[in-house]
Amino acid sequence: MIYLKITLMNISELKPHEKYIEERVLFLLEDMMRTGILRKPVVAENKHNVLLDGHHRFEAFKRLGLQYIPAAVVDYQDPRIVVKSWENGYIFDKDQVLRRALKGELFPPRTTRHVVQLDGRELHISEILPDVNLPLKSFKTMPLSIGERLEF
Repeated sequence: MIYLKITLMNISELKPHEKYIEERVLFLLEDMMRTGILRKPVVAENKHNVLLDGHHRFEAFKRLGLQYIPAAVVDYQDPRIVVKSWENGYIFDKDQVLRRALKGELFPPRTTRHVVQLDGRELHISEILPDVNLPLKSFKTMPLSIGERLEF
């Protein structure tokens, strides 16, 4: 089982490891403004708050001036979480991802792809996340836990 906890995190505490694509951020901003909701949480690791997935959602939230964002917090040391290249399947060292995030030396957009290996299948980490479908206006208030520990 992969353990994760969905919680609201202060945006200022998250540390991205990749740059974003401007057009994708603009698309997400338009979608969020039209619907007024966030569909999926971002993914962060549990020790240093490094952002693993959701860099475009993260940037969109920052531009909207929102203080909190739903995050699925995972144990990055779980061997079933693997970091691969989008381009050629190269396997990255997780420590390299952490180091670059903590130093602010961001990878180019869509360099890393975090996958989870479950029951002989390999899923993008976003595929194991529940939809949160939360209203954007709720992210300016104090953080509340919006979920308990989920097992996949």
